Amino acid sequence: MRLVRHVLRDRRAATAIEYALVASLIAVAAIVAMQSLGQNMNNTFVTVNSSVSGS
Repeated sequence: MRLVRHVLRDRRAATAIEYALVASLIAVAAIVAMQSLGQNMNNTFVTVNSSVSGS
């Protein structure tokens, strides 16, 4: 219990936790953006494939 109180009072630990939270939010945003971009690219390739196959 003493260790937990010490870590919570230590400013370096608070800064490290803040940086970890920011990094995790950036990672989640990047994953969402990449999934959306991947789906859009997949739709584009399907459309191109349909156009080429239909000719």
